[in-house]
Amino acid sequence: MLEIKNVSLVFDEMQGKVQVLKDINLTLENKKIYVVTGPNGGGKTSLAKAIMGINHITSGQILLDGQDITKKEIYERSRLGIGYAFQQPARFKGMKVREYLQIASGSVEPVDGCQLMYDVGLCAQDYLDREINASFSGGELKRIEIASILAKKLKVAIFDEPEAGIDLWSFQRLTKTFEDMNAKYDTTIAIISHQERILRLADQVILVANGVISEITSKDKFLNDIECLDASCLCRQNCVKGGTVNAEFNR
Repeated sequence: MLEIKNVSLVFDEMQGKVQVLKDINLTLENKKIYVVTGPNGGGKTSLAKAIMGINHITSGQILLDGQDITKKEIYERSRLGIGYAFQQPARFKGMKVREYLQIASGSVEPVDGCQLMYDVGLCAQDYLDREINASFSGGELKRIEIASILAKKLKVAIFDEPEAGIDLWSFQRLTKTFEDMNAKYDTTIAIISHQERILRLADQVILVANGVISEITSKDKFLNDIECLDASCLCRQNCVKGGTVNAEFNR
């Protein structure tokens, strides 16, 4: 269980202090899928990076299974079982997939690369001995990064917009990978996303806007609210083909 208590984050910018997160309180339970969504610039990625330790919070506490990890560095949190998959996965010139997965596991024991590739829908024979370079597509990189998360056997896995930059086929396989990961492992999964297919995977949807958690709800209620919002938009109701440049949004 991951607990976030009264967490705030303030950045020192050229124009002065900017508060990015404001008094966040959140509990993520074991073996559940959480989808974090909300407007751009609302604080979603800042919250994820605060959990990983990339952003050092200004105040509050972060606890993992009751242990205070607030002051722990990224590598310490990784050893305790927290992992973070960036929106744009890294490419490692000269490193093969097999080597990457072994390093990601943090273990001296050989990892089962074949099983990891199978779990993310890739053929081990085609990938394990390939160098991670520009020849990989966005979807391939995403799934290899997820395989590195599985290799670590994490308690908490955070994915920042994993659908970004991948094709439709890869996206369909990606959602299946998350379902399989949830069924097979005890990992708590937190996914930052705006995509409906990923939202439908959620046990709970966390809406982050203006640096605060504005709502924690079920996927059904959240998606129903979105549909109702669309239906109540007069510019959608009254729009004719081509629209107008001065259309107004009214609810």
